[in-house]
Amino acid sequence: AILDTGVSYTLLAKASPALDTAKLVAGGSATAIGGSVALGWMPTRTVALGGLARTGGGVTVADLPAIATGSASAVDLLVGAGMLAGHALDIDYAAKRFRLIRSGRLPFKGETAPLRVSTERSVYESALTLGNRRLAPIVVDTGDGSSVTVTAAGWQAADLKDLRVTTAIAFGLAGPAVSGLAIVPDLRVGTMTARATEVRIEPAGGFSQAIGTAGRIGSGFLQNYRVLLDPGARRMVLSRGPKADTTPLRSTSGLLVGAEPDRLKVLHVMRGGPAAASGWKDGDTICAIDGVPIPTDYPTSPLASWSAGTPGRVVMLALCDGTIRPLTLRTFY
Repeated sequence: AILDTGVSYTLLAKASPALDTAKLVAGGSATAIGGSVALGWMPTRTVALGGLARTGGGVTVADLPAIATGSASAVDLLVGAGMLAGHALDIDYAAKRFRLIRSGRLPFKGETAPLRVSTERSVYESALTLGNRRLAPIVVDTGDGSSVTVTAAGWQAADLKDLRVTTAIAFGLAGPAVSGLAIVPDLRVGTMTARATEVRIEPAGGFSQAIGTAGRIGSGFLQNYRVLLDPGARRMVLSRGPKADTTPLRSTSGLLVGAEPDRLKVLHVMRGGPAAASGWKDGDTICAIDGVPIPTDYPTSPLASWSAGTPGRVVMLALCDGTIRPLTLRTFY
């Protein structure tokens, strides 16, 4: 299960063994990253999360592929704002634990920002300042693995013209979505200033604009802090963790890849990168790096560091058709 303050109602995967197909009522849809997703509804007797239990009600039901949640395997449940918002959510990312506590408690000291559960969207919302422009509402989305995402209009209003922008890809419930990507020197969330933050820029008409917001703060940002989300007290509290203000890892290859059992599949070729300049295409497959075959544990193996390696290094990439392509790494955003 994923704690997801960016969805209104708790969502059960269609593939979950908890689904009772006899009780499933089809119909309806929702806007999601990548487009629109079909929904169903299933009544429940109880839903329990640790010591928190809800009697009655129900859950929404949708396809929930692993790639949409960034998981190695598919998850069963997105625990939404409707179940969480009656408590304060204390997430200690460094210690890998969370707890739900009584609203109004302040278990640690930190810097504060406004927080509410919106009446329009029933999700957690705050604000941030990018450049000299305050952007609101910003969804605080623990289920989003990205750092910070803003709309195209918000990015333009921030007027950060000196920054180099490339592209990246994200996967939501409704499929893939391509966005801009930049590293901003600083941004502000309430009283807190964050340094060297990765920001994604959605195209016009993207998900954030479609739901009437200015963007999202995801777990890629929140995980640098201990976080208290307390909409009842109308505050978010951030205490800097050991990873706060560290420079984000930047691709120097320009290839965003997905791991398959014995190969890598190119999911996106980043604009302006060395891979784009040397003719790489989405869908290309890589079976070896510097002569080393792709291992089954690739995502956690030392081999995976090549794509953000030292600028100037030449990496020999073997395509699965036997072709060898050299790629010279460089900084491009």
